[in-house]
Amino acid sequence: METKDIIIIGGGAAGLMASCAAAHVLKKRGSVLVLEGNAKLGRKLLATGNGRCNLTNLQLSPARYHGQDPAFAQAALTRFGVQDTLEFFRGLGLLTVAEDSGRVYPLSDQANSVLDVLRFAAEQAGVQTVCGFDAQSVRKKARGYQLTAADGTGYFADRLIVACGGLAGTKLGGSMSGYQILRSFGHSCTRLRPALVQLKSSWNAVTSLKGVRANCHAVILHDGKRFSESTGELQFTQYGLSGPVIFEVSRDVCQGGGEWLCRLDFLPDMAENALISELKRRRNTNLPVSELFTGILHNRLGRVLTQTAGISAGGAVSDLSDEELRQAAHAAKALSVHLTEPMGMDSAQVTAGGILTSEFDETTMESRLVPGLYACGEVLDIDGDCGGYNLQWAWSSGRLAGQSAGRNDT
Repeated sequence: METKDIIIIGGGAAGLMASCAAAHVLKKRGSVLVLEGNAKLGRKLLATGNGRCNLTNLQLSPARYHGQDPAFAQAALTRFGVQDTLEFFRGLGLLTVAEDSGRVYPLSDQANSVLDVLRFAAEQAGVQTVCGFDAQSVRKKARGYQLTAADGTGYFADRLIVACGGLAGTKLGGSMSGYQILRSFGHSCTRLRPALVQLKSSWNAVTSLKGVRANCHAVILHDGKRFSESTGELQFTQYGLSGPVIFEVSRDVCQGGGEWLCRLDFLPDMAENALISELKRRRNTNLPVSELFTGILHNRLGRVLTQTAGISAGGAVSDLSDEELRQAAHAAKALSVHLTEPMGMDSAQVTAGGILTSEFDETTMESRLVPGLYACGEVLDIDGDCGGYNLQWAWSSGRLAGQSAGRNDT
């Protein structure tokens, strides 16, 4: 059985960052091993940002994070913030570009650029990686940790970092393994829910709008009360609503009883009275009713909104009354869509919930229950908004866990 100074379970964003940090602290005095259950490292990382990898956000703030105690994240995020992250990756040779929204992407627009520089950095630091390792047994021994796979392959380490990620994205390797390992050491886990996820709707027009994209302001209402809101791109799917604006507002939506609605304003920069005036002006044209919103909204969306307003498709715009135009404008500015449930963990980008942060030291990421045991990333009860915040948490917490485990060299 091979013996290492530090073993990291999980070769994703947090795990690879932890490996680089630990190896840097240990230098030639110790050894670091990354054990990954998938056949390749960083599968989820490659899928982030639709394959572009939104690796951080210039508008980082505590309000962007959630959990039973979101303040837990601040120690790691302060010690290794956005600029530290950008300098780190620039040092590895990664060039980045920031959008007006604050989202930062690799200049190549390819997630594999981020993964590649991390892999190369780990290799150059002497980190050993083993993929396809399914840890069937993780046990605490007198002075360290013993990990054994189903085929009997085993490793021993003085210190262990759990960076397995969360349950979200099960098709990309999301699993319960990290929670199960930490539970086996006495740690507690909150209820797990999908976050940054599509929302299903019972609205019968959803299917006809499949694939349509539109910029809008979305407000989630629970029993008539404002629950969350955001502005951005919406995409209609076969089952309901998707896109960045929906991911932003999706956390804990439809997780309780009552009525859930999504109110959509497809022209957030245009007042309703101004839209009514524009529609009235169109009565001077020969347009059919089906083309009422032509030049303003996506054609399919415009036709659906006209029908939703109760206007017959057979007539002409010139024949529409002021009241009918008002109803059409209102449909474009305040369309209410009934929501039924979120898509499952397969579709979710992030897991809400996780291992209780109160059981870990926020300044080191070390367990308060078991010495030499660390955790970082999504396995903990910290999740961020859409826009690079979750990867920033992975970088920050992974680096802190790796540094702390390296300095705890016995």
